[in-house]
Amino acid sequence: MQQARRVLIIGAGAGGLSAALDLAAQGLDVTVLERAATPGGKVRQVAIGDLRLDAGPTVLTMRWVFESLFADAGLDFASALALDRAEVLARHAWDGERHLDLHGELARSADAIAAFAGPDEGRRFLEFSARAKAIYNTLEGPFIRSHCDSPLALTRAVGLHRFGDLWRITPFASLWRALGSHFRDPRLRQLFGRYATYCGSSPFAAPATLMLVAHVEQDGVWRVRGGMHRLAVAMASAAEQRGARFRYDCEVAEILTDGQRTTGVRLATGEELQADAVIVNADPAAVASGLFGAAAQQATRMVTPARRSLSAVTWNLVARSSGFPLSRHNVFFSSDYRAEFRDIFQHRRLPQAPTVYVCAQDRDDESGAVPRLGERLLCLVNAPPDGDRYPLSAESVTTCESATFALLARCGLQLKRSPEQTVLTTPTGFHGLFPGTGGALYGPASHGWMASFQRPGARSRIPGLYLAGGSTHPGPGVPMAALSGRLAAASLLTDLGSTRRSYPAAIAGGTSMPSVTTASTG
Repeated sequence: MQQARRVLIIGAGAGGLSAALDLAAQGLDVTVLERAATPGGKVRQVAIGDLRLDAGPTVLTMRWVFESLFADAGLDFASALALDRAEVLARHAWDGERHLDLHGELARSADAIAAFAGPDEGRRFLEFSARAKAIYNTLEGPFIRSHCDSPLALTRAVGLHRFGDLWRITPFASLWRALGSHFRDPRLRQLFGRYATYCGSSPFAAPATLMLVAHVEQDGVWRVRGGMHRLAVAMASAAEQRGARFRYDCEVAEILTDGQRTTGVRLATGEELQADAVIVNADPAAVASGLFGAAAQQATRMVTPARRSLSAVTWNLVARSSGFPLSRHNVFFSSDYRAEFRDIFQHRRLPQAPTVYVCAQDRDDESGAVPRLGERLLCLVNAPPDGDRYPLSAESVTTCESATFALLARCGLQLKRSPEQTVLTTPTGFHGLFPGTGGALYGPASHGWMASFQRPGARSRIPGLYLAGGSTHPGPGVPMAALSGRLAAASLLTDLGSTRRSYPAAIAGGTSMPSVTTASTG
């Protein structure tokens, strides 16, 4: 009997977990090495007393990614995780006068926008949504499900007979400019411009293609009962059911090669593990900067600090709230959006007037029952990704904190909070959690029309070494990171000459294996 091929996966984020499940289900000998005590990567929790709070992504979109992942391994995703579909996608406020809800039902959103900004804007929203859907449909198969590293490759994949569809994705215009052709009300332009931050980018520099995020949300936003970390636990459990092994509190110090291809890893303890292939579910910047050893540095190109995506300053807290009727997801907008991104990307400083995202983890769609002794909250503002080079001063963080909670107060939200029930994370903290990034949470920023083609693909420059995660193709966000892991697994199996019945390099639809048919927050 032939011995199973051995695969080591560095990192138990969404990409590593999906690759582990795919490969273990195909009979490979899979071991996942995770330096933290639990799976999840950016899908993480923090503890305040006996409570656990989501401290990373807070919503689940593209549910079909996970349904297909589990189904292709002979498992049932619905049985593994309890989900509730959100009826209110997010609540948005600019002041203390009124707020605007987007709904899971398109017509309800259009009615809400019409009541908020006038009937013409409601009609324009429907036109915008149709355009977002068309962009998504154009890119889903040839780009999102497959590796595509150039405009020419995308054109070939889409087909010359659909060149008009490809042109209508508007790759050369910025998202902000494209939104100006749809909405007259500047508040709506600001609301939908925020989708660029889902990729850690500025709406003034990101391509209009990111309008597709609107369709992804309309297709379904899901709440995970018990918190998003339950998703990572469910994925790890599924991989274990199919034979994968997990080693936690296990740090990889070096990726080993024989000068030709990857041969295994050396742990921080000095232990060496041999393998036929290695998947790195970490930011490629960590590889390129030498954090996994000099031999692996050539595997991928370095991302310069200027090309990094957004970082964040977050406050996880347990607090009593009053005033503003919080929904699960809430966005409080700054008065000058352009200045906010100018501060971050040009001046490399915290925004003087930040937009604030608040996840009220104990709320349902409308407002929900609030725990009497305080509710679990995540407050987030965007920040420059320079936590390795220019750590924020205590004074600048305090100033940003004052501006953040003053905006919430102006919009009517009063929070009774205390330092003892607050966990602060800055770009330097995120850099410590995700080394090599400076705290950037989304890999390289999606600035310019070529940015999407410049993300590393599954195959690195070193044979036997593969890349997965939200910093690789097809992009950031939990479902996209999971897709990257599936692409890495598919590439690995192809390269190892797997005898599997059918395992295409591109993830196709249907019921066979990769029928892998967004928030992040920010």
